[in-house]
Amino acid sequence: MNKEYKLNDYVIMKKPHACKTNLWMITRMGVDIKIKCVHCGREIMMDRLEFQKKLKKVVGDPNECK
Repeated sequence: MNKEYKLNDYVIMKKPHACKTNLWMITRMGVDIKIKCVHCGREIMMDRLEFQKKLKKVVGDPNECK
C-alpha cells in the first residue's frame, strides 16, 4: 500500500488524537515525519514506517482543491 504524500499535505490517521480529530498536516519529511494536529496544534514525530502503518488517507493540499 503506497500512498503518495508530500510536505504540507493534510492526512487522516487511523486513530483520533486526544482532541477528538484525526486530521493532521505534514510539516517535516525525511527519515522521520513530523505531523501537526489541525485542531489543537500539537506536533508529533514518528519514523516513516510507523507513519505509513498509521496513515488512513491522504487528503492532499487544500490550496489545490479550491
